[in-house]
Amino acid sequence: MGLITDSSEIWVEELTFFYICVTNTKNMKHQLLVFIFLGCLGWSAQAQDTIVFKNGDKIIGELKSLDKGVISFETDYSDSDFQIEWKGVDNLSTGTIFLITKSNGDRLSGTITSGDTTGFVINNGGQNLRVEADDIVYLKSLDQGFWSKINAHIDIGFNITKSNNLRQFTVNSGIGYMGEKWMWDLRYNSLNATQDSVSPTLRRDGGITVNRYLQHDVFATASVDFLSNTEQLLDLRLNGRIGLGYFFAHKNSWFWNAAGGVAIVDEAFSNGENPKSSMEAFISTELNLFDIGDLSFYTKVVSYLGITEPGRFRSDINLDIKYDLPLDFYIKGGLTVNYDNQPTAGATETDYVLNTGFGWEW
Repeated sequence: MGLITDSSEIWVEELTFFYICVTNTKNMKHQLLVFIFLGCLGWSAQAQDTIVFKNGDKIIGELKSLDKGVISFETDYSDSDFQIEWKGVDNLSTGTIFLITKSNGDRLSGTITSGDTTGFVINNGGQNLRVEADDIVYLKSLDQGFWSKINAHIDIGFNITKSNNLRQFTVNSGIGYMGEKWMWDLRYNSLNATQDSVSPTLRRDGGITVNRYLQHDVFATASVDFLSNTEQLLDLRLNGRIGLGYFFAHKNSWFWNAAGGVAIVDEAFSNGENPKSSMEAFISTELNLFDIGDLSFYTKVVSYLGITEPGRFRSDINLDIKYDLPLDFYIKGGLTVNYDNQPTAGATETDYVLNTGFGWEW
């Protein structure tokens, strides 16, 4: 017997017994009332989603999403959603229509049921498509609305020492949207450090990225980033990119993609040098490993080759390691590196930030 039984079946049996009893009274109002209750209950049970696990346990409720190998599942008796590993699911039946992403990049919409033997069947516009479990990498209920497609995070760090009166404060934050065809991501990070007899260290970076997903794991990408830091004497660097990308792997436990295109760069400096604009070619790669227990690993590298400034090479590197805590809290360590082989006069070629923080995600 499963851990969680089908409560709707029990209620149907009880109401059926109640119906048999009241029909003996020959009261038509009672009979009509029971028919209405049974009809409503039958409709409600049909609208629910059912998951059967590989160990035989069963859970009934509402499947809200699948992302990064984890299902979010809501029941009537739980205060918060259950988090269920997709690899533990053996049988599935839904009455909900989902946005569905396959590992080959195809994006569909429809209901999902278990196949006759292995895998699942997606009813996509009246056409039944059979897929293996590992080929389904993303689900989002169409009934959830706009806000269910939003994710956000923020983490902060603070250091204080008596020696030299050091004060350091960091913020890393982001908010994003994931839909059937579009993704956007808005981020902002800052570092502010002061200590006696030393000039303040200030750093600000962030930007927005928009992706349009095409067929067969191809995507179009556009972004605008900004960077300001005292180490490289940058008052502001604005960097606009546009290009095409491709997912080499898109699994329930990790993904890897690469993109390339052109960038327009505007720079202003704090050493009095005149502002300048340039055009560059860029290539980027992004790797996200999110099924290492409670750990996740993310890295992104973007490299730029000068077009209007031949011989110039720049690279931005981000690396994050995160450990998940209860209630959506986490602790994180990160490394950010900015390299420029032709910096402005008096600036260093490399700037880096190594940070740790405590945060919360939604």
